[in-house]
Amino acid sequence: MRSLFYVLSALAVIGLAYWAYHENYRTQAAISHAERLEGQIATSRQRLRVLNAEWAYLNRPSRLRELADINFERLQLMPLEAQQFGRVDQVDYPPEVDLRLDFTGSVSVSNQPELEANE
Repeated sequence: MRSLFYVLSALAVIGLAYWAYHENYRTQAAISHAERLEGQIATSRQRLRVLNAEWAYLNRPSRLRELADINFERLQLMPLEAQQFGRVDQVDYPPEVDLRLDFTGSVSVSNQPELEANE
């Protein structure tokens, strides 16, 4: 009986050792994958910063003004003026709809007695 217990204990220890070994390698693989993803995220953020800087550089008002002047005949872009905008009273709003509910003829479902009108 003791020998069976020793064999089962040894098998349990071997099984647990294999499980721990396997989990250790899965954990290391997950950590390695997470580090690779963090590196990709850092690279993407850096690239995004560069693209934002390039966008800001290309959208300088002086540069855009020069481009509009150079391509005036083809694009016919004009500067914005106050007369190009409308006034608030010119906005065509939808008609107002009466959303009040009519409760005449409704049935009371309360368990409290109704108050009489003469009280």
